[in-house]
Amino acid sequence: MRIAIHTLGCKVNQYETQAIERELLRRGHELVDFEDEADAYIVNTCSVTAVSDRKSRQMLRRARLRNPAAVIAACGCYAQTHPDDVAALDVDVLAGTNDRAGFLDLVEQAAREKTKLVHLDDALRRRAFEVLPAGGMAARTRAMLKVEDGCVNFCTYCIIPFARGPVRSLPLEEARRQVRSIADEGYRELVLTGIEISSYGKDLRGEVGLIDLIELTCREAPDVRVRLGSLEPRTITRDFCERAARLDNLCPHFHLSLQSGCDATLRRMNRRYDTARYAGSCALLREYFDDPAITTDLITGFPGETEAEFAETLAFIERCAFADMHIFPYSSRPGTKAAEMEQVDKRVREARAARAAALARAMQAAYLSRCVGKRLPVLFEGAETEGSAGHAPNYATVRVENRNLQNEVRSVRILRSDGERLYGELEAR
Repeated sequence: MRIAIHTLGCKVNQYETQAIERELLRRGHELVDFEDEADAYIVNTCSVTAVSDRKSRQMLRRARLRNPAAVIAACGCYAQTHPDDVAALDVDVLAGTNDRAGFLDLVEQAAREKTKLVHLDDALRRRAFEVLPAGGMAARTRAMLKVEDGCVNFCTYCIIPFARGPVRSLPLEEARRQVRSIADEGYRELVLTGIEISSYGKDLRGEVGLIDLIELTCREAPDVRVRLGSLEPRTITRDFCERAARLDNLCPHFHLSLQSGCDATLRRMNRRYDTARYAGSCALLREYFDDPAITTDLITGFPGETEAEFAETLAFIERCAFADMHIFPYSSRPGTKAAEMEQVDKRVREARAARAAALARAMQAAYLSRCVGKRLPVLFEGAETEGSAGHAPNYATVRVENRNLQNEVRSVRILRSDGERLYGELEAR
């Protein structure tokens, strides 16, 4: 069959789509663009916000309009948490966030038998980690490895624990096998990802934690750069930093989830830290790493957030001096506790997001300016109109005038910054 896939949401969804693509190719199917006519359309849905729900519905409707005779299949978080809403869109296959091989069996069955099929479980009862093939579909540059699934934090704005279930971790021996495979396939960088990787190992026997997995990964793939997904502040302890700083191929880029820089707001969010703990994590990273890139997420206009609380957040993020930020105005998520709280006017939420973004741009420019004059190893990922671009270990985008550097790691002397990216010249080999 000709099969097209559209993915919404986070890196975990992207990783799972890559695994689905690999399995489809193994089964002899042809992958086509979602805008082309296909025999089957798969939408890997997201439900992190109400906007994500709407986008998921839009893509399922678009697939049906593109080819009314095709098999329309939905999987992912929105399909898991809102199956009735998805079923109302006349999908042929409805599955959730588990058993990808079984899901593809249903897609093939629906195509043969022209029937509608549903395969859902209770996410909160899951206990086993679903092992999927690691890797990426594009040129041998960056691969992802999902090492953890599930979350039990139950933040008041988030529905993901109900979509993904409790914490499940990739066993260390399976991680070892997959990391070696990634290295053997020629990938130059590996991203460890998951729903909440800071909880890695909580379900495994013995005293196993995220730093043990990171050490194993760096050891088994010494020529591959290792990058971490989003971390909770509690991960950053002195022991973590001492061990991580000894790993030459670990990228000094740490995405620490923040969401708010005000303690009162953090309590309403049911986050498991306060600003003092967060600031301590940033200080530890800067003690053990040379000017690491610390990045974060921020939600503005969370229910009940006052102007004074937002002012606290602005002061705190400036104190943290982030290298980059992802900023979102709060989007009410039906079915969460936050949706029942006193809401901040949408225009206020968006205005606060704009103010935070202006500060974030200034901090990013300041961080990049400190890179000028340095020599950075850059993994080049593709050609541009007048050169090549890639990422340094700190995840700064670097551009040079040379062409045809795909998948090469080259030393670059940084000459200047435009506040968003770096520009440099290749060092002689």
